[in-house]
Amino acid sequence: MKEEALARPEWTAADTVNSYVSGFLAACRVIARNRLALFGVVIVGTWLLTALLAPYIATHDAYEINIANRLKGPSSDHWLGTDYLGRDTFSRLVFGARTAFQVAIGAVFLGAFFGIPLGAISGFSGRWVDSAIMRVMDSIMAFPGRLLAIALVASMGGGLFSLYIALGINSIPSYARIVRGVVLAQKEKEYVEAARMTGESDFNILFLQVLPNCLSPLLIRLSLDFGHAILAESSLSFLGLGLPPPTASWGLMLKEVTPFLQLQPMAAFFPGLTISLIILGFNLLGDGLRDVFDPRQYER
Repeated sequence: MKEEALARPEWTAADTVNSYVSGFLAACRVIARNRLALFGVVIVGTWLLTALLAPYIATHDAYEINIANRLKGPSSDHWLGTDYLGRDTFSRLVFGARTAFQVAIGAVFLGAFFGIPLGAISGFSGRWVDSAIMRVMDSIMAFPGRLLAIALVASMGGGLFSLYIALGINSIPSYARIVRGVVLAQKEKEYVEAARMTGESDFNILFLQVLPNCLSPLLIRLSLDFGHAILAESSLSFLGLGLPPPTASWGLMLKEVTPFLQLQPMAAFFPGLTISLIILGFNLLGDGLRDVFDPRQYER
């Protein structure tokens, strides 16, 4: 037995890296077979790069007012025209991407940060702990999502922080319920019983062994929630409850040009198209991630 143990190759850090690389390449092949998912990756990746490189991509100062050029159509100087203050629409869309991702990342992170541990503890503990946490989640879900966000933003005032809180609280129950359902299924499996027999604490079993098995549905939910957060931020900004002017926000751009649609309808077309496109991209990306985590895809 000792000779067999000595002959058995040890698992090294290089093997771990190779396993992750091979898994990533296999996931890329699955997404590449799904053209719609690949299209979603391209959309999201393009807008993410646009947000990161906004100062280098914008052709004009996004906040420069030029009344003489107000409500102009697309031209060689202003590719997508100008708004009611003569600001370049393309440049504001570019900087609006940075605003959209900034709000989405903060809101989704806040919702996942609180929702995932609550759902894990609820599913793993059971009994009165499970009942208490789920009743709190039910109370939050009893309010319509947009109405709750409007109430929270109106009470706290506009700005990034209030949007984080409003949209983050709104998404906590969904993460808690997803994680709870997976944990309920995982905690009955043999590896959990084996870990208990070796003396592992419930904390280590839950957060180091059970919770990693919840990643697949969580990643899908995260990709979808990014699109939901961007749409919610645009809706709140359109209602005047989001980021204050002159912030470059897609929803605020729509709100500002609404009174001038008869004079220049293209001023609202491009922000609306951008919002629809980014949400489509995240939805297609979510479908692609679902395929990645489907074991049947790797049998082909």
